[in-house]
Amino acid sequence: MQEIFRERQVEVDGLSLHVVEAGPAGARPLLFLHGWPECWEAFRDIMTGMRETSHVVALDLPGIGGSRGAPSAGDKQTLAGHVHALIGRLALEDVTLVGHDVGGQITYACLKRYPGELRSAVIMNVAIPGVDPWPQVKANPRIWHFAFHALRDLPETLVAGRESAYFDYFYDTIAASPGAIGALQRARYVQAYARPEALHAGFEWYRGFAADERDNLATQDLQVRTPVLYLRGDKEGGDIGQYAAGLRASGVTNLAARLIGGSGHFAPDEQPRAVIAALSEFIGIGK
Repeated sequence: MQEIFRERQVEVDGLSLHVVEAGPAGARPLLFLHGWPECWEAFRDIMTGMRETSHVVALDLPGIGGSRGAPSAGDKQTLAGHVHALIGRLALEDVTLVGHDVGGQITYACLKRYPGELRSAVIMNVAIPGVDPWPQVKANPRIWHFAFHALRDLPETLVAGRESAYFDYFYDTIAASPGAIGALQRARYVQAYARPEALHAGFEWYRGFAADERDNLATQDLQVRTPVLYLRGDKEGGDIGQYAAGLRASGVTNLAARLIGGSGHFAPDEQPRAVIAALSEFIGIGK
């Protein structure tokens, strides 16, 4: 690992979380939450590019990569509780939470569960359970893996030992181009899920979708005034306007939306410079 990064294990709620950070500790903090099938490494280039102006922090979500211990459930309210506890443990004040994929769902849960506690938030490349256009997303046959991953035990049985080939399918089909995620990154991600406990933890996020949908529908009348930026790759498919409208209808009142050019689903990997530019403009670096 490059020397610019500082690593440590942080004990939170009985879990040992692998935390990686860079930049001056007194600078504006950004906390990055990765998605599936990735780990903190998804934000390596972004953290490198923003370390001069910000205190950038990322973690392996519970059970993934260098993090040890299993959360009690894979629903995003539970995971948001662990992230909130980590923010307190690290004494991050006025933090901007940046979540990609499942990390974006956790970010949304944090906004609803802890209103007013974040400085701002960024949700990237994801649909939120219970928030439009979630019904269309669930019904889309191209997103078959939501239902498969939610099955009990079978995904672990079929994917264990074949993580590389299975993950490659997603890197090759929902990125803007098959080579958008390089071999080194792919190897890092496979290693992060190589333990049976890690593979299981990732599939548990999908098994939590039904609970997430119930939780988010129950809080749709709760207004969130925290500034939120929604990012989506322009090659990802779907109408970003529909996603933005759904978030606003769910109570996210202070929302901006932006496309990342030349990117599919994995925007932090595919177009890190464009993501850095969007984040910097959103949080006001240089102003």
